Amino acid sequence: MNTQSRNLSIDNIEFNVEDIARSKTFYGAVFGWKFVDYGPAYTEFFDGRLTGGFTTGEPVRPGGPLIIIYADNLGEIQRKLVDAGASISRETFSFPGGRRFHFIDLDGYELAVWCSDQI
Repeated sequence: MNTQSRNLSIDNIEFNVEDIARSKTFYGAVFGWKFVDYGPAYTEFFDGRLTGGFTTGEPVRPGGPLIIIYADNLGEIQRKLVDAGASISRETFSFPGGRRFHFIDLDGYELAVWCSDQI
C-alpha cells in the first residue's frame, strides 16, 4: 500500500510490553502472527491484514494498545487536532523511517499520528 492511499487511516497498533520474546511466543502460538525484529526494543507483527508492534521503549499501558494513524502532513493534522480540542501529549519525534506525535482525544484516549520520511 502506498502512503497516499493510507492517508488519515489507522495504520498501526503498538503494544507496550514487558518482554518482547514472551509476547511474540504468545501471539505467534495463539494467532499465528509473523514478526520482524527492529532491534532489541521493537518488533513488528503482521496478522495477515494489519501490522503493529511490540515495544519495550515505553511503560506498559494497562488501558490498551496505542492506535497509530498515518498522515501525509503531520503539521496540518496536529493543528486540526488542537483546533478540535485535543491536547498534544508527546511532541513530534523522529524514529527510523519517519516521525510521529501523540495526542489525547476528548475522552482521554491517547493516539499517535505518524508520517514516513520517504514521501
